[in-house]
Amino acid sequence: MVVRSVRLVYGVMARAFAASCAPEVELVPVTPPRNQPVAKLPAASAPTVAAPPPARPANTPDPVRSATSQALSQHYAKLQADLVTQGLLRGDGGGPDTPFTDTMLARNFIRIALFDEYVADGPDLRAEATMSRLRRWESPIRMDVQFGDTVPAKQRVRDRNAVAAYAARLSRLTGVPISQTAGEGNFSVLILNEDDRRGYEERLRRMVPGIAESSVRAFLNPPRSTLCLVIAFSGDGGNTYSRAVALIRGEHPDMLRLACIHEELAQGMGLANDSPQARPSIFNDDEEFGLLTRHDELLLKMLYDRRLKPGMSAVEAAPIAREIAAELLGGNA
Repeated sequence: MVVRSVRLVYGVMARAFAASCAPEVELVPVTPPRNQPVAKLPAASAPTVAAPPPARPANTPDPVRSATSQALSQHYAKLQADLVTQGLLRGDGGGPDTPFTDTMLARNFIRIALFDEYVADGPDLRAEATMSRLRRWESPIRMDVQFGDTVPAKQRVRDRNAVAAYAARLSRLTGVPISQTAGEGNFSVLILNEDDRRGYEERLRRMVPGIAESSVRAFLNPPRSTLCLVIAFSGDGGNTYSRAVALIRGEHPDMLRLACIHEELAQGMGLANDSPQARPSIFNDDEEFGLLTRHDELLLKMLYDRRLKPGMSAVEAAPIAREIAAELLGGNA
């Protein structure tokens, strides 16, 4: 198996993610009260005893987590609060304060789509941007979401809905059919707490036969500074993806989890690298943005434009990328 990208995001100094991935507020329809008719008093009769209200079902308690997992939840809650305080975690997609041109878009595309962020270094993975080839999915994606035993039921519902909605958006942008499956698919999103991940090695090896040891170690033993990651594979050693596995820490508060979903799933589509020049973008470790931006949507459209072919080098892809970028932005050079 050829590892395309492993997305490791480092903590407070490199800052984490996300944007106004602020949790959405559920809007409950409110119906204006009607004026109730005045009931006529019945003739003298025995007082009526109202039936007691039905008992509410007891709330299912959240699964018990270890002290280590609970400490991680506290750490990431503080991290999220710090990022918000710094004005990060934007979710507005960019605006007048973040202009970009077709030249900038084409440059960012080459840096993000034609370079890998990590390289294998013996049994580990080392951060080093290296020139690569254009890689993407050429077959339909069957996406499944798996939860660890200690992830609460309410969080499972929220995250499953978030993944499904975002996957549909990625499908519209790329043209790749993406469906949700109850069984195991070819793009697995694993939302696990610390206690769940520890026992996942056998299952991971079964999901991805022949997975490299460096990928197993990155998945099973991420440092606290690693918020989430994705590993994408080309089964035949070529340049088209056939399998991807994303890991999202269940301990994250809502904003960080949603930010992880946005970045890891987009990177699993083929945008494997980051660039400090990309703005507005989630593919920038300054973490100003956490939700997919308009700039990032255009990167995905470029990646899946049929004029670009899997296996192209940066030199081959650059003039085509400039042409596509100019079309998308109307030649705003």
